[in-house]
Amino acid sequence: MAKELKNLTKRADNYSQWYNELVIKADLAEQSAVRGCMVIKPYGYAIWEKMQRVLDDMFKATGHQNAYFPLLIPKSFLSREAEHVEGFAKECAVVTHHRLKNDENGGGVVVDPDARLEEELIIRPTSETIIWNTYKNWINSYRDLPILVNQWANVMRWEMRTRMFLRTAEFLWQEGHTAHATREEAEAEARKMLEVYADFAENYMAMPVVKGVKSANERFAGALDTYTIEAMMQDGKALQSGTSHFLGQNFAKAFDVKFINKNNEQEYVWATSWGVSTRLMGALIMTHSDDNGLVLPPKLAPIHVAIVPIYKEKAQLDAIAERVKPLVDDLRSHGLTVKFDDADNRRPGFKFADYELKGVPVRLAIGARDLENGTVELVRRDTLEKEIVPFAGLEDEILRILDDIQKSLFEKALKRREERTITVDTYDEFKEKIEQGYFILAHWDGTPETEDRVKEETKATIRCIPLGGDDTPGVCMVTGKPSARRVLFARNY
Repeated sequence: MAKELKNLTKRADNYSQWYNELVIKADLAEQSAVRGCMVIKPYGYAIWEKMQRVLDDMFKATGHQNAYFPLLIPKSFLSREAEHVEGFAKECAVVTHHRLKNDENGGGVVVDPDARLEEELIIRPTSETIIWNTYKNWINSYRDLPILVNQWANVMRWEMRTRMFLRTAEFLWQEGHTAHATREEAEAEARKMLEVYADFAENYMAMPVVKGVKSANERFAGALDTYTIEAMMQDGKALQSGTSHFLGQNFAKAFDVKFINKNNEQEYVWATSWGVSTRLMGALIMTHSDDNGLVLPPKLAPIHVAIVPIYKEKAQLDAIAERVKPLVDDLRSHGLTVKFDDADNRRPGFKFADYELKGVPVRLAIGARDLENGTVELVRRDTLEKEIVPFAGLEDEILRILDDIQKSLFEKALKRREERTITVDTYDEFKEKIEQGYFILAHWDGTPETEDRVKEETKATIRCIPLGGDDTPGVCMVTGKPSARRVLFARNY
């Protein structure tokens, strides 16, 4: 049974299949009866809850408050912002009727044709329109600003090709929506939230990111600027892991949201929106995990330490339990989650394989001989190193190892990205290297036509214009026309 748990496809053989199998075998999620939607299982949801808790604290520390807005949006709202509706039109799920009835011909349940809605409703793909319609009632004067609101919610985008966590028709996320009196305040807010996302990605997910601005082709529908964090997965592809949008006054004008400024003049409000989703779960998996299963950074692991007693009779189990109880209590006092696995329905080998598959950072095994010797077997998940260590001082050693795992995972991912980020000057070299899974810094002439050509011919996109990147002028690798700076290209999820 233990071998079956670990029988994953190797990453080198089929990275995509490895990912799909790992999501299921590690009990993170499974497909649902609804096309393109997933069931997030308790272990997967526990990781999302930890992400949510940390991010929520970070948002509140920067002055934001949580609220909740309707799931359903009048169809007319989307048409008010032309670029916005164009960006989401193909992904919208539409509610047309409000009642079912039994089929008179015995065909089961059918839609009642007499129950058609006066105005069709959209299941939210994002909430800018419903929120800005609401903000019109909240804002009259500069004294009402800024509004700093976040909501935790689900959204629906009718994706044709789905993959659990990375791209599903329904997913969980948070979306911040803020209103400001000045352009400068709104732009500063958008950049600040980008930094919050980068902080979370690097210091909690142990995932290094490139911060940058999206090209016009890639920015959010209805935004003037979209800031992004881009992370490299182990196969060299990029994953957009969080975005923050400067919306200008587009939505304020669409919904006529004005305020009286300090000079007693009316003007439109300035806006931002920003969000991360359960896509971060996919990022976490693909950044750190290996051929044996999940590898989780301790700051986001549902279980930090698993203790497996090795015993033949109840008296031995009782003695082991008594010995480890002070350790368990001490570790929990440090905010750690500890599982003492004394269930007798699984053999120790099965338990070892299961905790390895689920990415538990530290695993301890202790038996009768360990009690006599004052030792314990310790395995750290990131390296799979096994050692016999003294029981005395074990609490401090575990705390040290957890800190080291968190640091080591980040450093390993950063080294991988640095080794696979290159500078390219010719289109021929670009085509060669993009096939090998690199982040490529190259000159681009700034036109959407060239960007579209690169995407069509190589399946690579401009992931971002890196903040603080190489702004030395040059010539476009494709057209030879002047280029103001290098941008980051990669294939992406």
